Amino acid sequence: MRLRSLPVPLALLLLLSGCSTPPPAPQVRELHQEVSQLNQQMRHLTRRASALELQGQLNRQSTQGAWLVPHSATPVDLETQLGTLRLSLLNLSAEANGSRASLVIRSADNKPVPALSATVVWGESDPVSGQPLTAGSLSQRISVPASLMPRSSVTVPLRLSGLTPGLLGYVRVHEVTADAAP
Repeated sequence: MRLRSLPVPLALLLLLSGCSTPPPAPQVRELHQEVSQLNQQMRHLTRRASALELQGQLNRQSTQGAWLVPHSATPVDLETQLGTLRLSLLNLSAEANGSRASLVIRSADNKPVPALSATVVWGESDPVSGQPLTAGSLSQRISVPASLMPRSSVTVPLRLSGLTPGLLGYVRVHEVTADAAP
């Protein structure tokens, strides 16, 4: 009996083909995608929980005004001379010179929101503690005019210059006063 020898490249190819792993099954790929999505959701929920915890802490310590922390997605009640106002920060997005958002002011008892003015302050938070950094904060005065149609909710567009949404650590609303009717 005579053994035949195979050419070396062919023998090497056969040897290496036995070592290759088959491509992952579609179910394994789907499972990897699901795990990736769950990880992303966990990061989002962790960030939201941290923001909500910080927002609660800031408002418990505050004697004047209300603190809104981006990503908390939770309204804050502010006691004013005009009654209790429920404030929310929505639709935070980037714009050329910083950020923009919507400040929703709602009457807590569903009565019409009166004409009012307020000061809005925004700035960065300390990356380690999460506490507001007041140095470098910016502010603007906003006004909600009287309306011919009573409304229990008003949306005020905010332009929060100087800070992108990733750097915006807080928005504080304070010095709420009644505006005199024209």
